[in-house]
Amino acid sequence: MNRRRLVIVVAVLLGIGLAGWLAHRRSGEPFLTGFVEGEERIIRAEVPGRVVDILFHEGDALPAGAVLARLDDADVAARLEAKAREIAMLDAEVARQRERVTVTRETWERDLNARRAELRQAEAASARAARTFAREAELVKLGASTSQRLDDERANRDQTASMLDRARQLVGRAEAEERTIALAERELTAAAEKRKLAEAQRVELEVTHAKYVIHAPGVPTVVQTQLLWAGELAQPGTPVASLIDPADKYVLVYVPVPDVARFRVGRRVTIELDSAPGTRVPGEVSFVADSASFTPEKIETRDERVGQVYRAKVRILEGVERFQPGTEGNVYLGKEPAP
Repeated sequence: MNRRRLVIVVAVLLGIGLAGWLAHRRSGEPFLTGFVEGEERIIRAEVPGRVVDILFHEGDALPAGAVLARLDDADVAARLEAKAREIAMLDAEVARQRERVTVTRETWERDLNARRAELRQAEAASARAARTFAREAELVKLGASTSQRLDDERANRDQTASMLDRARQLVGRAEAEERTIALAERELTAAAEKRKLAEAQRVELEVTHAKYVIHAPGVPTVVQTQLLWAGELAQPGTPVASLIDPADKYVLVYVPVPDVARFRVGRRVTIELDSAPGTRVPGEVSFVADSASFTPEKIETRDERVGQVYRAKVRILEGVERFQPGTEGNVYLGKEPAP
């Protein structure tokens, strides 16, 4: 009987002590319970292809821009080679058309200059024959020359006039031949445009070809989950790996409705992990959801459970690398900052 009373007394004392400890906890510094998360980055394939090689494993630390995987690029490599041959042919065509323009222009200029020189000679000959005929006509009137000589000069005048007309026609034709230069220049422009289009297509193929090598982001990351294996067929949008930035972590908490007014973005708090009790690091509220939701079953504040909470993030300001995703801890609000 005495033993039974002793057990009852001990139980009552333990209950009183537990109640006092809980009361002390509830009346102490306010805090919220949360867990560490990282901003997950899902790396996806951008082009279709069979996976040739995977160069990482879960838990590996990746340097910025490291190669994660390689896809079979035989098809796009063949298209690049064919496009390179096409560009080489177009380069030859452009060179040929450029040479044709040069030769056509030089030939036209030589021919035009020659025809103009002939025209000047014909003009001089025609003017001389006209003057000679006029002079012979005066001499015939004076009886100093014969009619036969006048007829000869008339024939010479008419012949040189005809030659002048012919020279003028040849100059006109030569000048009209300038359109062959314009035609050659248009063909050169067309060939150059074809070459430019082929070059743009080659650049596009090179951009596509580069996507067959899948890279990590431009910051150091850690592989969380491997989602693709060698031999599998990737399609555009197929997840390759889940990565996390070791320097980009936060503590996810759920703020009860009564406390959300003082849990504002920018407020400084302190964080204590369950894995490192007694050690606090500074943090800052970086996000508070606009709308409330029901308290998740997995996470509860250590105050009395309420019906609705606001999801919030606390940015870790020091020692981010020590915080492992999934680790639970407390976020202490401390004193309300002065307005």
